[in-house]
Amino acid sequence: MSAPEDRPDRSRSDSSRSDSPRADRSAGRADGPRGDRFDRSAPRRSDAPRGDRPTGGYRGDRPTGGGYRGDRPTGGGYRGDRAGGGRPGFDRRGGRPARPAVDLPRYAAYQAVAAVHRDDAYANLVLPSILREEGLVGRDAGFATELTYGTLRHTGTLDAIITDAAGREVERIDPPARDALRLGAYQLLHTRVPAHAAVSSTVDLVRSVVPGAAGFANAVLREIAGRDLDAWVAKLAPPMETDPVGHLALAYSHPQWIVRAFAEALGGDLGETERLLIEDNERPPVHLCARPGLADPVELADEVGGAPGAFSPYAVYLSGGAPGDLPALAQGRAHVQDEGSQLVANALAVAPLDGPDGRWLDLCAGPGGKSGLLGALAAQRGARLTAVEVSEHRARLVEQATRGLPVSVLHTDGRTVGADPELPEGHFDRVLVDAPCTGLGSLRRRPESRWRRQPSDLPPLTRLQRELLTAALRAARPGGLVAYVTCSPHVVETHVTVTEAARRAEVPADFVDARTLLPAGMPGLGDGPTVQLWPHRHGTDAMFLAVLRRG
Repeated sequence: MSAPEDRPDRSRSDSSRSDSPRADRSAGRADGPRGDRFDRSAPRRSDAPRGDRPTGGYRGDRPTGGGYRGDRPTGGGYRGDRAGGGRPGFDRRGGRPARPAVDLPRYAAYQAVAAVHRDDAYANLVLPSILREEGLVGRDAGFATELTYGTLRHTGTLDAIITDAAGREVERIDPPARDALRLGAYQLLHTRVPAHAAVSSTVDLVRSVVPGAAGFANAVLREIAGRDLDAWVAKLAPPMETDPVGHLALAYSHPQWIVRAFAEALGGDLGETERLLIEDNERPPVHLCARPGLADPVELADEVGGAPGAFSPYAVYLSGGAPGDLPALAQGRAHVQDEGSQLVANALAVAPLDGPDGRWLDLCAGPGGKSGLLGALAAQRGARLTAVEVSEHRARLVEQATRGLPVSVLHTDGRTVGADPELPEGHFDRVLVDAPCTGLGSLRRRPESRWRRQPSDLPPLTRLQRELLTAALRAARPGGLVAYVTCSPHVVETHVTVTEAARRAEVPADFVDARTLLPAGMPGLGDGPTVQLWPHRHGTDAMFLAVLRRG
């Protein structure tokens, strides 16, 4: 690995290079030096957070500059899924080193981050395959995972810092160089990697994917290394006293609209909002669900080297490792599931119910975690679960997740209650509506989601949520129960949706106090009748629960 360079790369004939990253270096920008080709419609740099999205050159979910045309990169070293057409540092023709090699953990992280930004991929889906392809295990795999998820979580703040250090907006930097700079800035500001190693390794990475931008990257990273994270936040964030939302958004790398939504859901308490944002940026624990009747949580904890959960009677906390390798999962005795999801599904199962109790319904079942828990509980009580999923792919996942349990999977739209003979009205004793939502409650686990979601997503989602909940109320028999669940604390998706749906429903429904359906002594459940769980209060995803009884 090469040592940090003392000044930008002068190997090219670009006479405009200098030691300052603020110099005008065409190698680091997709559309050349400032002048007639500079896009004056692009947002100008300022010291305040840049709107509600990271400043990485994206409009909607797609990159708008830096060498992309449509969905495919046109420059900067991307060819297919490989930088420069092969593994950096190796000559594909002879297998000999072609340029300074990049260490594999950093390159694996780069591939994952690039796939997220280039292809709208999800890190939790692409990273495992990259790690397998590169043969990374143990500490190397852990380091690549930390770099990937940490960089994606902190993209907004990293982009603001890179913008200031480079003297230009990040969308004017080639996408491959931009992603590499994000990884380097993350190492400098958020890890214990020595500054010289972070700079050197990132310059090597940039040299491998965008050779002409190595000097530019070196200068930008040296500028970033001149301050720690607190100093950068102090320089770039607006004052907390005059713009608390803007300050928190930049300091903790969340879009401003999400910070506002969290603050509103927390009653305007900015101190608690800050604690939530901090928790959102922490690495989430892995929770297992020991399926009732198939695994005892205490015994499972001993088996996997974990610990029983704090609240769910079925939860097991893992201390690390790859849960997919555990025999208990392969044998169907357990599955990976956040403790909050276990609690809201179990709440429906334990709610008191008069009359028959053998017909259960999961109206939005994919990918099958809650169906797996409800199916195991139904097996113990002689009940049967109908699991409905509109997506064919997700319906197959539900079938896999519930194999061997008393569960029937229907590939159909849950809103067809009454029109579909297999979804008759007034038929089911317990109904779960795990409604599609923005997913703002699981940003710890899906870090790229915070930059993809927009306020404009809410109207179609909340309309769908209301339609599904009213369909669930029609599906429940008189006296039956309906649990409405979302993995979001946004008040429009929670209180507004459930109140409006209950008001508009063609059948009467009354709220059940959901607090009584959760473990006794569980703190921070609010005033009822609904419940909002929180990462910083309960260590779970931010799950919302409302339970209604059909009249």
